[in-house]
Amino acid sequence: MLFFSKFLLRLIRWNNLFVFGVAVVFIGGSALLAYELEPSTFETRFNGLWWVMTTVTTVGYGDFYPHTVAGKCLGIIVYIFGIGLISITISKVVDALFVYQRMKEEGKLKFAGENHFVIIDWSQHAENAINEILNSDPLVEVVLIATLDKSPIVHDRVHYVLGNPQLVTTLEMANTSKARAVFIFADEVTQFQHTVRDPAFVDGKTLLVATTIERNYNHVYTIVEIRDKDNLPNFQHIRIDEFIFGSETISQLAVRSAFSPGTSKILTQLLTRTPQGEDLYEIPKQTKWVTFHDAFQDLLQKGATLISDGEHLNINKRLHEEIPQGARLFVICDKETYGRLTKK
Repeated sequence: MLFFSKFLLRLIRWNNLFVFGVAVVFIGGSALLAYELEPSTFETRFNGLWWVMTTVTTVGYGDFYPHTVAGKCLGIIVYIFGIGLISITISKVVDALFVYQRMKEEGKLKFAGENHFVIIDWSQHAENAINEILNSDPLVEVVLIATLDKSPIVHDRVHYVLGNPQLVTTLEMANTSKARAVFIFADEVTQFQHTVRDPAFVDGKTLLVATTIERNYNHVYTIVEIRDKDNLPNFQHIRIDEFIFGSETISQLAVRSAFSPGTSKILTQLLTRTPQGEDLYEIPKQTKWVTFHDAFQDLLQKGATLISDGEHLNINKRLHEEIPQGARLFVICDKETYGRLTKK
């Protein structure tokens, strides 16, 4: 018993992979030995494995059991060492799952997926963006980079990475090089345990992050939120695909709603994916469409309204023009119509 207890204590301290290896060798070896000792009893090697597994897991169906002295001695060894070994193995598996879950919540695991969205810095805008992404595509994954102790959002398609987004090592943890797009949201700057909300400091931090991303991953589509529009010239030395001015957009929407009541409801519906109703979608150009008039009429018959070529909203005044090669066509339609147009 002293030897047995020391053996189990050593197993607990050993590396998980080594313990798993010992368990596999012990169970496999015992199964083969059981068949070799009593081939008429177990009939096949699989039945030998079945007996060993039901024994070490204390199930003991009794459909197979050894009859000879040698077989019973093997059974005693399986009783003494096998049950303890499998118990330790199961406990290590459970511990490993707990460790994995804790490391995932704390943002210490590298994301290995592709074609995902990377969200930098946690804020109300970031939370809204994540929810909108998850609602827009049932398969896409999101990686959030922040400096929080734990992930602020729990979802099976949201992966959290803890670290400074100004460092390439942190961006590599998010697999940014294979991301579909990166969102950089303007978050407050914390200095000496005080929160600095000055737009100059906030946009300065955003500029550093954007510079790091564009220097190392300039092929990834980058969207940046800026607090103060006057700071926009400071971003001219790097290539940013799109800028967002949060406060300005809210102010403009409020004014439009005052002059034309209901404007905010319409824009909210277009910008938010809903199970029913009309949404804004991008569709590919079809070869039979030569002019915007061709596309407009064909789409209208199919239940969609063409509103933009990706840059302008004056399609109704340019119906006679040919559709440029790189035009991005945006339509308003329901999800079912969009599926028919894109064959999804």
